[in-house]
Amino acid sequence: MTGYQPRPIGPAALAELRAVDDAGRPCHPFTAAEGGHPLRCCLRGSEPGERIALVSYAPLRRWAAATGASPGVYDEQGPVFLHAEACAGPDPGREGYPFSRPGALRTVRRYDARGHIAGGRLLEIPAEEAKGFDAALEEAFADPEVVLVHVRAVEYGCFHFEVRRP
Repeated sequence: MTGYQPRPIGPAALAELRAVDDAGRPCHPFTAAEGGHPLRCCLRGSEPGERIALVSYAPLRRWAAATGASPGVYDEQGPVFLHAEACAGPDPGREGYPFSRPGALRTVRRYDARGHIAGGRLLEIPAEEAKGFDAALEEAFADPEVVLVHVRAVEYGCFHFEVRRP
């Protein structure tokens, strides 16, 4: 059981990204030869043979557009995988945090209501994965200024998921 709700990329953003990504490039779907690509639409790894796409995504920019925040120089974009066509989203019965494996390194980056970075930390995922994420997120939201957290992979800097203040 997770203490916080990991959020996938929303349906409206996914529809846009499947046409043109946040860097202005058209989407180029392909068939995954191997599984394991971290799909941000449904927060699971891809299966061999699934049609997926690698697109550029600017999560903070999209959040700011919806909230009126102004992240300025903190806006960034990076690569994410998603299904090439609409999917059902995350499995509501799935427990735990997505793309989690003991020993993997993640950044837990905090943002305030303006969209400015308000701190962060490195998380080496422990054997008890959910407890490690819960502790890092509890620490982040202990700061009353933090409204949003992005979890990213250290290896590639990829956005994995966001968590909003409960």
